[in-house]
Amino acid sequence: MRKRCSRWCGTVGAVTGDGQRMRADARRNRDRIVEAARELFTQHGLSVSTNEVARHAGVGIATLLRRFPTRDELVGAAFFPKMTGYRDAMSAALADPDPWHGFCRFIETVCGMQVADLGFTEVLTRTFPTARALESQRDEVAADFGRLIGRAQAAGRLRADFAHQDLVVILMANAGVVASSGPAAEVASRRLVGYLLRSFAVDAAHAADAADADADAAAAHAELPPPPSRTAMYRAMLRLRTAPPEPDSSP
Repeated sequence: MRKRCSRWCGTVGAVTGDGQRMRADARRNRDRIVEAARELFTQHGLSVSTNEVARHAGVGIATLLRRFPTRDELVGAAFFPKMTGYRDAMSAALADPDPWHGFCRFIETVCGMQVADLGFTEVLTRTFPTARALESQRDEVAADFGRLIGRAQAAGRLRADFAHQDLVVILMANAGVVASSGPAAEVASRRLVGYLLRSFAVDAAHAADAADADADAAAAHAELPPPPSRTAMYRAMLRLRTAPPEPDSSP
């Protein structure tokens, strides 16, 4: 019995050891894939193919697809830490005792995050329905952004017609500047954000009153066009996510 037990115990031990090694290998492969995706997406944006990610990670495409069956899941894993930073920026903004400063701080921080990471620039202006953890973080920030707006408006610093969905408009505008400005992206982005924040301030909204004797005309001049609906902005983010690549026009 002892020999049989020893023989079986040895077999079980070997199987357990093999299983642990396989799990460790799987974890290492997953970590390599996520790191490769994060590096390539940061440098080149989300147009990088999964084949390129697999090559950069040193694994086969089948291994990548076992770990991340959909592209959304790969994007979600690669940018989960950045989305945590995005959420932390909101927490810091809400903790600021000055509501207007907190609002400005959040916009400046997030637009700065776009400058530093081409992939994250796209993540903030698209939606990834099957990347549930990433979208959950986005939803948390979106809910808190409503509070951030309310605080700044209640303090009399943010114009009353600033809408929740204007955040997506800001991020899309900044993404365009970042994508087209090359080495000047940081300076150009900061310039854009500076202009935008001045236009959002109550003083900017009422500046026309001091320059025009006709109060009605001044109010009409200061009034913003209505913002796009939240549904329209969500659909715009979906279109950006699913847009086909530009045709190759090179000779």
